[in-house]
Amino acid sequence: MEVKTLSEIRIRGFEALVKNLGPADAIRFIKSYSHGSVDYTKERKTWLEKDLDTVVAGILERRKKETRA
Repeated sequence: MEVKTLSEIRIRGFEALVKNLGPADAIRFIKSYSHGSVDYTKERKTWLEKDLDTVVAGILERRKKETRA
């Protein structure tokens, strides 16, 4: 199975939306998703308080869980 880049996935996904919904409704569909209401400044402070080893350990653990799924 070929691993696509995020850019390729976005392009192919948008092409599928346009093909099935038409350009106007594809854009309306995309715009219907919000980016959330997360307090980026608060989250960033939490991330920056962690040391590098903790961050790396978290990344490795998440990768393990994703490969098991």
